[in-house]
Amino acid sequence: MKKFQSENFFQSAIHATNGLYLAFRTQKNFRKHIIIALSVLILAFLLKARAIEIVIIVAANTCVLVAELVNSVIEFVMDAYYKNKYSKLCKFAKDISAGAVLLWAISSAIIAIVLLTPKIFNYFIS
Repeated sequence: MKKFQSENFFQSAIHATNGLYLAFRTQKNFRKHIIIALSVLILAFLLKARAIEIVIIVAANTCVLVAELVNSVIEFVMDAYYKNKYSKLCKFAKDISAGAVLLWAISSAIIAIVLLTPKIFNYFIS
């Protein structure tokens, strides 16, 4: 076995779960995105959204969370590479990766608005 290779799928899943826990514990924006995602998902269930609408909302929110995880990795790698010293290239990489998260978050919000707004109106009209 190679030095950093997991022995089996179960061990890989444990490492992945540890990574998600670490992100949740240390990354404020990751926690915020999870709270928003869960809130939108609960709202979708309360409004009796169709299964396909819930799947679309979950997929959009998952993209935001994955983008946030990748953004965190880029920040860690850049900070390690530049030894936490300022670098214009490091700033560019961090800003661009944060921009990717913002783009996904805006897209996810638009998807939720398009899917749930009619249901909200129907709830108050009925």
